[in-house]
Amino acid sequence: MKLGHQQNVLESPRVHNGYESFRRSESGISTDRRSLESVGSKLSSSPQSGTRQFPHKGLKEFAKKFVDKEAFTIKLQDWLSVKTDESVDGKLLFNSPFQVEELRKFDYALEGVVFQQLLRMPCASYVSSSDGCEADAYLAVEDFLHTSAESLWRTFWHKDGPMPFFISCPYGVKSKFHTAEKAIVRGKVGELCGAALVKKNGRNMHGKWDHVAELALFKDSMGHLSEEREPVFSVASIAEALFYGFHMLLSRSLGKSNVQMNNNCVYVLVLDLEYGGVVKLSGDLMKLDSNVSRVYDCAVDWIQHAEVKVSHVDRIWNKLGNANWGDLGTLQLLLATFYSIVQYKGPPKFSIAELAANHSIRLQKRRIECRLTEVYENGSDSFHYHQGSRTHGEIVEIEDELEPVISKEMERMKLEVGSVIWLEDSQCQRGFQIHEVFRDGQHLLYSATSLEESGTILAVYVGAHPSQLQPSWEDMSMWYQVQRQTKVLNVMKQRGISSKYLPQLVDYGRVVHPGPCYKQSPGGRCNHPWCGTPVLVTSPVGEPLSTIITRDGVFTSEEALQCCHDILSALQSAASASIQHGDICPEHVMRVSDSQRHSYYVLVDWGHAVLEDRDSPSINLQFSSTYALQEGKLCPASDAESLVYLLYHLCGGTHQQLESIEAALRWRERSWAKRRIQQQLGEVSALLKAFADYVDSLCGTPYPVDYEIWLKRLSRALPGNDHGKMIDYSAASVRSDDVAESSGTSAASLA
Repeated sequence: MKLGHQQNVLESPRVHNGYESFRRSESGISTDRRSLESVGSKLSSSPQSGTRQFPHKGLKEFAKKFVDKEAFTIKLQDWLSVKTDESVDGKLLFNSPFQVEELRKFDYALEGVVFQQLLRMPCASYVSSSDGCEADAYLAVEDFLHTSAESLWRTFWHKDGPMPFFISCPYGVKSKFHTAEKAIVRGKVGELCGAALVKKNGRNMHGKWDHVAELALFKDSMGHLSEEREPVFSVASIAEALFYGFHMLLSRSLGKSNVQMNNNCVYVLVLDLEYGGVVKLSGDLMKLDSNVSRVYDCAVDWIQHAEVKVSHVDRIWNKLGNANWGDLGTLQLLLATFYSIVQYKGPPKFSIAELAANHSIRLQKRRIECRLTEVYENGSDSFHYHQGSRTHGEIVEIEDELEPVISKEMERMKLEVGSVIWLEDSQCQRGFQIHEVFRDGQHLLYSATSLEESGTILAVYVGAHPSQLQPSWEDMSMWYQVQRQTKVLNVMKQRGISSKYLPQLVDYGRVVHPGPCYKQSPGGRCNHPWCGTPVLVTSPVGEPLSTIITRDGVFTSEEALQCCHDILSALQSAASASIQHGDICPEHVMRVSDSQRHSYYVLVDWGHAVLEDRDSPSINLQFSSTYALQEGKLCPASDAESLVYLLYHLCGGTHQQLESIEAALRWRERSWAKRRIQQQLGEVSALLKAFADYVDSLCGTPYPVDYEIWLKRLSRALPGNDHGKMIDYSAASVRSDDVAESSGTSAASLA
């Protein structure tokens, strides 16, 4: 999932935006750096920037006059009527905010998560429209929102610790927030508009509109029935949702909510006693005409040019008042709540893809439990549970026997030293003999030699076992390591990029398992547990920096300079094809020895590389760039910033325990502001200190890194080594506009 830009807080004296590094040194800021900051400040006022700087007084006056829901609905009604297609049963012509595949993956991620709503929704068939029923309904909505937010927070962010949100109910856009119970006691429950998920502000539990992450409107009836008797949104319900959604956007822009992620988007839930749906409103308020004499006309005109998405209306509560947590309608509300939490608290500790990947493991375990999985051993079925001593059809407890079987099954996916693995690609079969087995983080990595060319040691990556599942269900980390990295290395090869500091694609394909294969088509799979397993073979093979630093300690000045040179050379080669690594860390840098026993460094594991705007980098609290942590994507200097953090680590720099993105951002801000990183690198090399200052001036800006000048300076600093780049540009594959240009400001300061 891609995340938007961080929103500016208009009333704060100093803000940090996507184009201007928030890291300010207390001294020693260069002239070029100030010029970069000046340009970044100008860019921040553009509509494409993550920062909004409205005419402060004018927007405040506009927001003060935007209070009449009925006047707004009248102005908007004509446009909504045009969006109604009479030929398809009065259904509104809006796109849904969520794709079915997105909801399905979210459903897999929530497997086993407990949602315990204690207050039931009154059944519409058995109640009247009395105040007692309405009171119970509001309590149920309040409890539903609380249960949703708390369970999502415990699942994706933090299992323990306080919940950073609370539930409160507003009467309107200019009213105070109260709990539903207090409104019931005061006899004003009929005046409530809904329940809001509100971000806590210290001990202050009074709700404010700029702290509202999500609003759930409650209606007596949110829509009408189509000719097929399916519920659909009414025009009035959508208009009310857009009214409150627009007010939330205004409040966030004027308030001090410190929204972590995209502030241009709000989700409004619309509920009644049976059904529910989601309205999503997103757009750039910089384009709003804040004419206070035409408030509602300006608001409606802005909404017509904004992005409005409306979900299908589905049943939320059954006849007993319990929420249908696993059904499509409730999943839409939960996913909207998830994205709303992301806006205020940043990306989760565990992504949807990571948790959804566990579905394949649970399914495989279920298959074994039900004895539906055949485990082949020498071509025969050896999967037995002492069936002779049990009655046919008897349900038995097999937990104690199940774990060894699963472990044995997983063990069979490992290769042993001396064994031969055969790959099948579109042209032929090739064999590789395993020499050594390594553990690369949580995965196994093998070194091998080709049976055709036995002299070169190669790296072999074995992917996730398909287990007759769809690819989107496989273990995602292994998918990135094998399938995604294969794609990236193929792109490099097609674009003519070749460098000794980059891994070289040797072969890739699917495993040819022993015994007969009963697959029905060349791209199919049979029931053998190895059939269809993807494998990637690359060169060269080396030792990861994480192992070296643990064994040998911190780097010397020459080692650090050489590492910086080699990784910069790899990044320059990739940047010439518009590719960024996005996951630089000690585990992904190998030290390799050539035939003359000279060492050099290779940047490996390109599975999370960013090829286009929609790609998202991996998030590493210790080594990811500031822009990646804030925005969920890379700026041109993000890889260089990650390299600086890597050098800081290799040169003995210390990190505090980072448990969240907020903590990681605070550490970066303090470290750069107090120049701790530059000071640490300066003790090793003055050139590395200068490089850190240069990178700090570029981070968060649209300017690329001037690799050429830094590679020249690093080459001159390395004694007696020829570190020339080995890049082969293919004129047929690499266009001139694909090559990154150098920053003019950097050239001025370093020439």
